[in-house]
Amino acid sequence: SDGWKYEWFRRTQRISEVQIKDQQNRDIRVSQGGIYSCRGTRGNPVYYTDISDDVTIEITFSNKVVVKQQPNWPQIFRGETITLTCEVQEGGETTEWEYEWRGPSTPTQWTHNNDVTFVVSESSSGDYMCKSRRRDDSYSSTEWSEAFTLSVSTDQPKAQITCDVRDIPVGGSVTLSCSVNSSSSGWKYYWYRDQNSSEPLTTQDAVFPSDGQIRVSQEGLYRCRGGRGNPVYYTEYSE
Repeated sequence: SDGWKYEWFRRTQRISEVQIKDQQNRDIRVSQGGIYSCRGTRGNPVYYTDISDDVTIEITFSNKVVVKQQPNWPQIFRGETITLTCEVQEGGETTEWEYEWRGPSTPTQWTHNNDVTFVVSESSSGDYMCKSRRRDDSYSSTEWSEAFTLSVSTDQPKAQITCDVRDIPVGGSVTLSCSVNSSSSGWKYYWYRDQNSSEPLTTQDAVFPSDGQIRVSQEGLYRCRGGRGNPVYYTEYSE
């Protein structure tokens, strides 16, 4: 049949069906995601066809998305708190985004927050991915990011203490050093005198020549441990 003009409609999860203005051709070119439909019109008074079936169009942005970890320590231990951030690169700063996560310890629904914070456990190990979509257009999104692999160490690390000498001459001092295994980083060190003490030593009790070292002139039984993060995660006490 001849003489038809066409009306086009678009709707999304947030926008009810609206007619696309100034589009009366049979073919249209679209750059927005959504659910599209059309109908034909002709004559005066106007005769309308039934609305067509729906066609769903999803737009994939070219923006690259990456997952980043904070703190970005190379080794993460069970019980530590970390934050994973979904970052849209290459011009994504000017757009309001929503985010979806895929991973063992992340939500699966869309959220306005681009980060997730959780206490890691054995089940947290695995691959994490995210993608983003525009808040005002749920049918326009990025590709999934490349997988970010999180490996969780299940054993609590133990601090190690070393000492240059163990006998303090009268009027002298001795330097003690504390460390955590070299494959991890970000530690601060806490020193204790006597096994029953739970309060760390301060600058009023001893001299701290550098991070991880203490100089003492009082005899006693000393031990140390490392701590990092917020809230602070502690290693086991040293011998």
